[in-house]
Amino acid sequence: QIYHLACPASPPHYKYNPIKTMKTSVLGTMNMLGLALRVRARILFTSTSEVYGDPLEHPQTEEYWGNVNPIGVRACYDEGKRAAETLMFDYHRTHNLEIRVARIFNTYGPRMNLGDGRVVSNFVAQALKGVPLTIYQPGTQTRSFCFVSDLVDGLIRLMEGNSTGPINLGNPDEFTMEELAQAVKEVVNPDAKVIYKENTADDPRQRKPNITKAATLLGWTPKIKLKEGLRLMREDFAERLGINSGGDGSAVEDNGRPQWRMTQGSR
Repeated sequence: QIYHLACPASPPHYKYNPIKTMKTSVLGTMNMLGLALRVRARILFTSTSEVYGDPLEHPQTEEYWGNVNPIGVRACYDEGKRAAETLMFDYHRTHNLEIRVARIFNTYGPRMNLGDGRVVSNFVAQALKGVPLTIYQPGTQTRSFCFVSDLVDGLIRLMEGNSTGPINLGNPDEFTMEELAQAVKEVVNPDAKVIYKENTADDPRQRKPNITKAATLLGWTPKIKLKEGLRLMREDFAERLGINSGGDGSAVEDNGRPQWRMTQGSR
């Protein structure tokens, strides 16, 4: 079995070198497919909800072809993943290669890079540091956030199952960015402020998976609710930042660094 997950997935990272991002998805997938073919291994490719672009269908089913800007600043990632899906199914049809394709929606959890650049990690790190949470306008755009352990369970079930996919793996609970910011404040730092900044191009207005296939074919549904996942993420981020996350909600100094002490009720 081969799990092929390689590709930058955070917008700041994949936009930094768009040509390399596109090559990672296309050439990297060709290399992995060549390896799978040589050793006759089953290969799972982690695609993305970004193949749906700024969707006109809501929630998104696997049959929806998407609404993607093929020449926009996000296209290196979106179209790279779409091309990689094409390669997966071409190898399946041409060489009878066993494939699995997962379309992953927003995922979060402990051990994310502190400078990852995606919204959940940004909000948690900002709240812990006591700096304003940055919402990109208008703030009403929605996402669905799946905890990492739920995603891993879904990937294993997909690999071990009989469906080639593509199958959506994501949490169907949908939140606006303003609702997410409020949840982070409640869990991490109730005193955190919020600021608004101009958004980047082609940011999807809404995103929510239809997970009927995952539930039916894999017996999979996510278990971890957003605030539970945020609490686990808070503890990990606080430890790596050297910030105390248990207490009364005030900021104190320890070795020159602020430490946020949260009330028991916010946990």
